[in-house]
Amino acid sequence: MYLDMASADLAEIYMAKPPGDSDGTQDDTAVVTKPKSKTEKPPLYKVLLLNDDYTPMEFVVLVLERFFGMNHAQSVELMLTVHKKGLAVVGVFSYEIAETKVTQVMDFARRHQHPLQCTMEKE
Repeated sequence: MYLDMASADLAEIYMAKPPGDSDGTQDDTAVVTKPKSKTEKPPLYKVLLLNDDYTPMEFVVLVLERFFGMNHAQSVELMLTVHKKGLAVVGVFSYEIAETKVTQVMDFARRHQHPLQCTMEKE
């Protein structure tokens, strides 16, 4: 008997009309939503290596291989660009990575008593 009563109650609930719906049709209502804002890509930063008259070329090649993942030929080519033009872009990274690379290069150069300069600027 309890099951019959529960079934009848459920049937009544499912058959009931929605509130405010007198003829069985539902009102067309629009839902206003804010447009989703698109996430912007973070700005990128160029890491620059600056030429000086005291840091050995071999040390610059080592830095490029060690901190920027270049092979020997790429490192030599970029080192010569730094030597001839005074500076070169050695990579483009997000702010945090660029800042870390600059710090690593500067610390490594100081530990080896070289005046090599590395900096970053917004692309």
